Amino acid sequence: MDTDYLIVGAGAMGMAFADTILNETEEATVTIVDKHARPGGHWNDAYPFVRLHQPSAFYGVNSRPLGDDRIDVVGWNAGMYELASGAEVLTYYDHLMHRDFLPSGRVRYVPMSEYDPASDDIVSLTTGERTTIDAATLVDASYMKVSVPSQRPPSYAVADGVHCAPLNDLPNIARPADGYVVIGAGKTGADACLWLLKNGVDPDDIRWVMPRDSWYIDRAGIQPGQFFERTAERFIAQFRHIAESDSIADLFRRLESDGILHRLTTDITPTMYRCSTMTQAELEQLRRIANVTRLGRVQRIDATEMVLDGGTVPTTTSTAHIDCTADGLERRPAVPVFDGNRITLQTVRHCQQVFSAAFIAHCEVAYGTEVAKNNLCGVVPHPDSATDWIRTALGNSLNGAQWNADADLQAWLAGSRLDGFSTAEPPSDELTAVMMGALDDAEPALAKLEQYVAELDAAGL
Repeated sequence: MDTDYLIVGAGAMGMAFADTILNETEEATVTIVDKHARPGGHWNDAYPFVRLHQPSAFYGVNSRPLGDDRIDVVGWNAGMYELASGAEVLTYYDHLMHRDFLPSGRVRYVPMSEYDPASDDIVSLTTGERTTIDAATLVDASYMKVSVPSQRPPSYAVADGVHCAPLNDLPNIARPADGYVVIGAGKTGADACLWLLKNGVDPDDIRWVMPRDSWYIDRAGIQPGQFFERTAERFIAQFRHIAESDSIADLFRRLESDGILHRLTTDITPTMYRCSTMTQAELEQLRRIANVTRLGRVQRIDATEMVLDGGTVPTTTSTAHIDCTADGLERRPAVPVFDGNRITLQTVRHCQQVFSAAFIAHCEVAYGTEVAKNNLCGVVPHPDSATDWIRTALGNSLNGAQWNADADLQAWLAGSRLDGFSTAEPPSDELTAVMMGALDDAEPALAKLEQYVAELDAAGL
């Protein structure tokens, strides 16, 4: 089996990469191998009520819109652009594969299979049959290691008779539980809490085990379409706050006071930042849950108590313990995106995985040397700790400086559906004035970010 590109993983990044290769070349062939029975990667294993937490306009692939470019009028996302459901995302990728990719005659799709790096074979999970493949370029679309709770057992011990299940099981509840314990502080844990509240559970019947408090992005500040100029102004404001700040703590105070970042309670300084977005309405709902346990991670759940790093809390065998502790996107070490005949898909704009994959594919097609490609594709690792906000801001700024110096790349960004933060339309006079004013902040902001990262490195953070 011969192919120009062997893409390992039919998830969001693998599909976005393949789409750009197909649309920006005339003859390149692609083979996509994946362990699932249908495209979509981790979306196949996600909880039934999952939705994107960023607008649908920023997700999918460049060539096919996701959603109807609609603004929600009801619910806790009202007034903002739609968030595709998991079912919509899976249908989208199924249509993309069977209506666009395969009919092109340039894509070979091998589901229910794994790539064996030791032999370069594709191994069928159903028959064990091995197929030798000769690929000009290997594209690792699985390096980010996305995981969801249903894919593995809890990382803590659970005694016999204790009800503990991933949040996938929440819609299968057949009778009321003796209270609900949501274990995990990330987006998944927040989604579980919001689902319970939406379905009428009294907030006093919910205990939220939160090892770390998180900073949240205000979703109103990352809106496309008719809100583009307001979104652009919010990003420009970040540079002003960075440039004018006199310490890391002062920077976060400024970002919070301007509504760029939010936290659950002002009594606790967050130590986590994972790119989760929230609306004000969602935060108001989550703040109704008063029973928040901040005693570190769960070590084990016994019949009468939960044992955590910092103490114990009572529980019962009739309590529903909802596991939301999967790491989602691990903070993986950065490796060169382009390395010989291997491409390792990673984020080149923080928290924008599918844009990053499409951007990398464009660089693969448009630039001739590995050095040129890697210069444009500086890796911005997925954040984990609160101060990673600073590291990602620096990575974005350094990449942006490279991109701004390339007129052809600027034109590509302006026409990229997934970019969301560029536009082919000229900005208004008001936005132009804001952008011109921001030029004064650019250089001092970059210097301040470099200073803060040096401080974090010196402190081992």
